Amino acid sequence: MAPTLGVYDRIVVQKAFFTWRDVLEGDIVVFSHPPLDHCPGPGGDLVKRVIALPGQTIYSSGNSIYVNGRLLAEPYLPHYDPLGPPIATSQHPYRVPPGEFYLLGDNRADSCDSRYWGPIKGSSIAGKVMLVFWHDDHPDFRRF
Repeated sequence: MAPTLGVYDRIVVQKAFFTWRDVLEGDIVVFSHPPLDHCPGPGGDLVKRVIALPGQTIYSSGNSIYVNGRLLAEPYLPHYDPLGPPIATSQHPYRVPPGEFYLLGDNRADSCDSRYWGPIKGSSIAGKVMLVFWHDDHPDFRRF
């Protein structure tokens, strides 16, 4: 999730009174590792950003992402950040199934995310990131 989250950052996750139905586009969530993960690494929970909600369409063109045909504003990413693997096409956008979410890491060129394992079920989301602290670049707290 670099540059948003650093390796040694600590996060506060809202789990109490949380329901995946309250998740919004742009939220950073903690979720169970997908069972059919095509990416190497340890199991356990993962942290990614919600890009598309249930029922929305998504595709990429160059390094830009479009949700429901509109360019996704991503002020949290550096402008030079390459997308990495593409997401569908404008002629054949991907529609996120009901009850599922399309997630991407902020380090797009080096993130194992929904481009590899597809959308995740809302029921696998454990909570939403609310606060980050001990960030290398920002010694203070940051709220999301």
